[in-house]
Amino acid sequence: MQWADKRYYSLNYFLRNKFDCKVFKISIDAGFSCPNRDGKVSTGGCVFCSERGSGDFAGNRRFSIKHQFQDIKQIMSKKWKNGKYIAYFQAYTNTYAPVEVLKEKYNEAINEEDVVGLAIATRPDCLSEEVLDLLEEFNKKIYTWVELGLQTSNENTASKINRGYKLNVFEEAIRNLRKRNIDVVTHVIFGLPGETSKDMLNTVKYVCAQDIQGVKYHLLHLMKNTPLEDLYNRGELRFLEYEEYIAIICSAISITRPDIVIHRLTGDSPRNLLIGPMWSLKKWEVLNAIDKTLQEREIYQGCKYQIEDNKTL
Repeated sequence: MQWADKRYYSLNYFLRNKFDCKVFKISIDAGFSCPNRDGKVSTGGCVFCSERGSGDFAGNRRFSIKHQFQDIKQIMSKKWKNGKYIAYFQAYTNTYAPVEVLKEKYNEAINEEDVVGLAIATRPDCLSEEVLDLLEEFNKKIYTWVELGLQTSNENTASKINRGYKLNVFEEAIRNLRKRNIDVVTHVIFGLPGETSKDMLNTVKYVCAQDIQGVKYHLLHLMKNTPLEDLYNRGELRFLEYEEYIAIICSAISITRPDIVIHRLTGDSPRNLLIGPMWSLKKWEVLNAIDKTLQEREIYQGCKYQIEDNKTL
């Protein structure tokens, strides 16, 4: 099979081929904020975003980057003795600070032993020319990718979830990053309020029409103390069922451009914060069901991808 034991281009396959070894991401909370929280763009953040800025499994921001890195590395090394690492700036918006601060923090991370890559999660409206130049500088020193949280191509849904920017901002960010030869990974969420399966797959079509190199497909999780909880309490949010999500993911894989690396097929939430869907806690069961369904239905990544129909279904 083209991608070893998977019917899609997994991140594990990509990293093993690029670095010839097992590579782990170490998630860091560098202490940044977000313009969608502090009032520059809006307040409250995206409605689904947790109090930790989607960095619930990242290190503790009270500690230095070196301390966070070493703690997580120690845990990883118990399973894989000879792995390498991607320093992943995950929590909040990781280009939302003065360039001098960003440079210091990025350097602290990549100077750790066995780090072979740098991943930066951010917003497309937080990529000034200075920041883009800095990212280009790092990309020349170490493999770097930038993650952009699109979530949906539906502008009505984007407004409902308080994303805070339009599609043209996302598209411009991709163009600017690719001019500098920086890989782009896009986040997509399935199960957003009011969206149909057609809406979700239209988002997949849309992102595959962009010059991106990776995608993360997430299931929407409802967590405590998020603005999304209010929508749920008003009856404006319906959880995707287990079988429904498997079907959507398999359809998404079938129309995903074959050269795009699929970084995720679902997501994680802390058990103590999760309101639903509770079946999502069985992550490996979900992933195994996806693999089984792909095989049974003879689906592989890109088998239904069409260049001439890459924006809407």
